[in-house]
Amino acid sequence: MHELNKYSRQVTQNDTQPGAQAMLHAIGLTKNDLKKPQVGIVSAGWEGNPCNMHLNALALEVKASVCAADMVGLIYHTAGVSDAISMGSSGMRYSLPSRDLIADSVEMVGGAQWYDGIVAVVGCDKNIPGALMGMSRLNRPGILMYGGTIQPGYHNGHKLDITSAFEATGKKVAGEIDEAAFDDIVLHACPGQGACGGMYTANTMASAVEAMGMSLPFNSSYPAVSSYKHREAGAIGKAIRLLLERDIKPKDILTREAFENAIRLIIILGGSTNAVIHLIALAKTVRVPLTIHDFRRLGDSTPVLADLKPSGNYVMEDLFNVGGVPAVMKMMLREGLLHGDCLTVTGKTLRENLDGVPDLKAGQDIVRPIHMPLKPTSHLEILQGNLAEQGAVAKITGKEGEVFTGPAKIFNSEADANEAIFEGRVKPGNVVVIRYCGPKGGPGMPEMLKPTAALMGAGLGKDVALITDGRFSGATHGFVVGHVTPEAQDGGNIALLKDGDTISIDAVAKTLSVQLSDTELAARRELWQAPPLNAGQGILFKYAYSVTSASEGCVTDEKIER
Repeated sequence: MHELNKYSRQVTQNDTQPGAQAMLHAIGLTKNDLKKPQVGIVSAGWEGNPCNMHLNALALEVKASVCAADMVGLIYHTAGVSDAISMGSSGMRYSLPSRDLIADSVEMVGGAQWYDGIVAVVGCDKNIPGALMGMSRLNRPGILMYGGTIQPGYHNGHKLDITSAFEATGKKVAGEIDEAAFDDIVLHACPGQGACGGMYTANTMASAVEAMGMSLPFNSSYPAVSSYKHREAGAIGKAIRLLLERDIKPKDILTREAFENAIRLIIILGGSTNAVIHLIALAKTVRVPLTIHDFRRLGDSTPVLADLKPSGNYVMEDLFNVGGVPAVMKMMLREGLLHGDCLTVTGKTLRENLDGVPDLKAGQDIVRPIHMPLKPTSHLEILQGNLAEQGAVAKITGKEGEVFTGPAKIFNSEADANEAIFEGRVKPGNVVVIRYCGPKGGPGMPEMLKPTAALMGAGLGKDVALITDGRFSGATHGFVVGHVTPEAQDGGNIALLKDGDTISIDAVAKTLSVQLSDTELAARRELWQAPPLNAGQGILFKYAYSVTSASEGCVTDEKIER
């Protein structure tokens, strides 16, 4: 067997590195400890967000299991941003850039300190792809551990989640609920620790990572408050040691087939549009070819089966109670929708991991059988046309219809759109356009849960469409199209629109277009000038100049000449 400390020994067993060894003795390591493999345990824990508030405690449990497996576990930390807290404000611009900052910090500490393996303990949605991107750049044995989903809240016997709080604003404005009911919903929507409960971006990405084989089985399904999460933390030590012994690395696991498994799973579960950006970015990290067209290709033969929020009725904890993500994948394997021979962090194939998994519970109605889908093809529609020449991503379940045509209502910021919605200036039939919110124009491509939730809460979900060069929260539902590329800041045709222009969204033909001639668009382009960047310094300024488009995953290292 090869040396398990093949990286850390560069500093711990090297006579020319006495300073490094002295520093390690200072933190309490013995001479015998320096012979052991070192595992970096990166925690995205911080107190300001329920998704992350319990992660530092889980990281300590992971460290104990690593040490019990005769290794040295060393905890370090990375950033976190609460999308739900920053949502609808200028703070939301920092959310997507945090993914790349997380990737950088995971890579930076793990590489600088010569750790032999990495365990990432993560919660909110950018933590997950960011940590996995950083681990994959290092390409040393690693496991991702998700902190788990939040429990649902309740109001008058009805289940609540974070979307309930946002939609309550629209309901209050529309007069459907009074101030007391509004306050009660906000108070009880999020009862404690764990990531947002529906099939929003955190649960979507955790499920995708499990499908790709980079987490232990059931990782994405265990609720944050369950005893199962503590058992999982206790199992990490042996699991990461096995990866070290067999020298199984992320790039051995994250193959083209693994990405296809992830895409099909998130379609079946009705997952978030953000998965498109994150999976493309991760694929670029491991040099696996993946584009928005792969989502279209796989989506044409993959149905939506799970009745999960935001457009459905159930939350992740409900899915766990009927068998969880492994039971869904077992059904997919049986139906020929999964590559079963992909390697995973257990050292076994996905098929082997699923062999002993029980089927979905009889009589459950959360996941439909394959012959009775909620939608026969993907809800994640990749649209193109003269408003999205390089693509856009729509989240259309079919409940809101599949074709929408109407006059444009133009807003150059989310704040202006929100004000108009709350004041009743958005009317049935309008296509709301929110622009200059892309990766460069934001900068940071903020999510748009606030306006979409307000429209849903006001009862306009089926009567108003919304398009943007920004993103949507995984909690968003309704007739919405995001990731419009080229974005307005780069002179995409979305920048040339005027109030009253007729916009057509067709999820059947997969088109997004404005009824203007090429001649008219060219004439408007002659008069258009890019506005100044909405950032003059700092991380958002740097991000605007380094980020690629949404269709390319919003990565920040592609513009550098190789």
